[in-house]
Formats: sequence, C-alpha cells, structure tokens
Amino acid sequence: MATDSWALAVDEQEAAAESLSNLHLKEEKIKPDTNGAVVKTNANAEKTDEEEKEDRAAQSLLNKLIRSNLVDNTNQVEVLQRDPNSPLYSVKSFEELRLKPQLLQGVYAMGFNRPSKIQENALPLMLAEPPQNLIAQSQSGTGKTAAFVLAMLSQVEPANKYPQCLCLSPTYELALQTGKVIEQMGKFYPELKLAYAVRGNKLERGQKISEQIVIGTPGTVLDWCSKLKFIDPKKIKVFVLDEADVMIATQGHQDQSIRIQRAFPCRMLPRNCQMLLFSATFEDSVWKFAQKVVPDPNVIKLKREEETLDTIKQYYVLCSSRDEKFQALCNLYGAITIAQAMIFCHTRKTASWLAAELSKEGHQVALLSGEMMVEQRAAVIERFREGKEKVLVTTNVCARGIDVEQVSVVINFDLPVDKDGNPDNETYLHRIGRTGRFGKRGLAVNMVDSKHSMNILNRIQEHFNKKIERLDTDDLDEIEKIAN
Repeated sequence: MATDSWALAVDEQEAAAESLSNLHLKEEKIKPDTNGAVVKTNANAEKTDEEEKEDRAAQSLLNKLIRSNLVDNTNQVEVLQRDPNSPLYSVKSFEELRLKPQLLQGVYAMGFNRPSKIQENALPLMLAEPPQNLIAQSQSGTGKTAAFVLAMLSQVEPANKYPQCLCLSPTYELALQTGKVIEQMGKFYPELKLAYAVRGNKLERGQKISEQIVIGTPGTVLDWCSKLKFIDPKKIKVFVLDEADVMIATQGHQDQSIRIQRAFPCRMLPRNCQMLLFSATFEDSVWKFAQKVVPDPNVIKLKREEETLDTIKQYYVLCSSRDEKFQALCNLYGAITIAQAMIFCHTRKTASWLAAELSKEGHQVALLSGEMMVEQRAAVIERFREGKEKVLVTTNVCARGIDVEQVSVVINFDLPVDKDGNPDNETYLHRIGRTGRFGKRGLAVNMVDSKHSMNILNRIQEHFNKKIERLDTDDLDEIEKIAN
C-alpha cells in the first residue's frame, strides 16, 4: 500500500523505555471547514492507520510557532547555482523582489521589514523567471516558511479555482502552522483559499477541490493525488517539501527514503513545476534523497562552521547518579539569573520525575511529552512562551523549532542518542539551538553520569569541532562567571 511507505515510525528505544501517563482525553478529529478554517468534531470511532501514523510523527516535530518578526540571522550561506555562469543576485529589501502589490502589503502587514540572511539569497532564485528548483538548508528562525510561502503566493492565480500549489509537511501541526502564514501573508487576496490534506478532513469520492493551495501530510496528500484524484498533479505550479530531514529521520535509513521517493507525488508533477525542498540539516541520507527528488536544483547550504551557534556557551557537569544530576541542576539554577530554561530528558518517565522534583523545590514547571494530545501540547508551549512557567521539562518532542526569546539556558539532563545508543548530533544541535535565539548569548549545560555518556559527549565535540568545557556546579564563583 502506497501510504504505508510514508509511515513515520516512533523511536523504538524511547517507546519501550517511556511509561504511558494516566491522561485520558476525549478523542477529537480536526477538520477544515469550507473556508479552510480548522474546526473540531467529536469522533468516538477508533483511530485510523493514518491518524496513528501522524500522531507518532508529531512526537518528532511540534508547533514551530510563528514569530512576528524575521530574525537578523548571521549564518553565512553557500550558494551553488544550477548555472554557475549566471550572475548571483541577492536582495536587501522586499521591494527589490518586485512582488505583486497585494503580496508586498501582506509581507509588511506581518511586520517583516527586510529579508533574513538566507532569504537574501533564496528569494531571488525562488522568484526568478522561469521558476527554478531549490534545495535549501535552513534551520528554524531563519524565515524559511515565509520564503516558500512568498514563492507559492507569487505564482498562484486566485481567479483559477483549482489547486496550483502543494506543500508537504511531515506532521499535522506543521501543516496547520504553515497554513497560518499563508492566510496572514495572503490576506489581501480575498479569493485565495486553502485546503488541508490532513487526517480528519474526509471528502467525498469524486469531489473537486477549488482551493488554490493545498497543505498536507504525506499519506493524505498521496491519496488525494493518486487514489482519490481530488488534485490534478499536472496543474501544480509549485511543490514544497518542508522538513525533509524529519521525514527521513522518522522513516529510518536509506532504504526507507528510497521507498518514499518511489511513491513520491513529484513523479506525477509536470516538468515545469517548481520544486522547493527544505531541511534543517544535510546529512548524507537527506542529501541523497534531495538530489533524487529535485531535478537540476540550485543549492543553498549553511557553511559547516556556522552549524554550531557561536553565541552559545557549552559546558558539561560530571555526576555519578540521577540524584546527583538533579542536585547539580539545582545548584546551577540557584546561582545564576535565568529568564527561562528548557531541560531535555531521554524518556517520559525521567521527564515526569524531574518535573515533579523541581515543583517540590518551588519552581514553576511545565511538562511536555509525546503522549499528550496536540491541543494540550500547544497550550503548554503557549504558557511557556508567555512566561507563566519558567522551566520547561521535555523529551525530544520539543527539540525543534520552539522560539522563545527569554530562554537563556538549555540543559541536557540526558545526552541525545539514537536507537543504537550512538550520539544524535542533529538532535543535540536542535536542542541547544533553543537558547541563543535572536542573536542573544545562550548557555547549554550537559549532564554526564557515566563513561558511556562521557564518550557520547566526546564524539559530539569531535563532530562539531567545538570544545565543551567542564563546569563544577559546587563552585558558585565559576557558575557566576559563565553567566556573564
């Protein structure tokens, strides 16, 4: 079955280690109405296979919450053009892009004043005539979503009542978030409509879709394009694949990514369809997949030395047990002024224990883990963003993309490892990237409690070619120094 190749598998080691909570919430399905708005309908029926797949996928990526302003991102980018003889253009203002007046209005209405660093180079390529394909490495906080939304809105013809742009997201939550950006940026196109190809949005067989932009998750999009024929792929002008690394990482290794490529909707798209692929990282599996899927692309990559954030001070603390790690954490938190902190644990069980212990110490603590319902997770994140809780304890469900300006410290209570027990360098980068946002300095502290975890840390240092200094949390003077 084609959709089976899109199944996004949960990390087996974490699933085995984590205990389920006693939380029992009424199951809800979420369905866009005729205007593309999302409404809830009660559903007492058991979850479908597709719902189960997307629920599991949501554990790897949740709520890249939209910021109101673009970041002044200082990452240096490397541009590899399809035609190396073509002049390389970059822009410093949105006016230089010669956008349609309604679209420029939408950009400014969102509070975007000038392009971010990656947008300076990406937007001229994405908006060129004829349209050009692009593979781009872009982490959260770089204005990536706004960039590909601009590309879609620039080519869509609101008067034509059929799908013209298709955006594929790895999870339900990210699809809805991208839709919000499109609605905000396209607010001056009154005829523009969105359709969400996500679980719970059940259409009648043979029904025609009049919305010009479709955003959805892999299994449902594939059904809509091939089996149910709601979408005519031959009329798609722009195809966006967002968070390619998430799709591949949750699929597994290279053999699964090949299965994805064989079932990929792009095989049904016209030759002149613009294809845009974005990934936060360019590991070998992602790079090979991207090259198979996107023909004759331009490529924008972060320079390797820019992948580790120079604004983040990184330290480790030697401990001998879980209780000693907790005591070191309390010493650290009590010695420096912390606006807000995020603490990452490997399992739900550890995260629940740690949140309870911190609460006993009088800290305002929020707990976020994968078994929570989508609406509940979103509410926890929003409360944390608003500062109602100062500490967020979480598993890897929160490793990507939560932009909270006040986060000054990230603590790896457990170092990130993959299902084979090897260092998970990508997750480490995403975790510590939750601090040092918006150009501010940040602090990352790693708890090391065994020879094995010390070996993991050493391999992380080697991967990023970045020294991680030892910190003695019993030395208050030393702690105060690192905070200044």
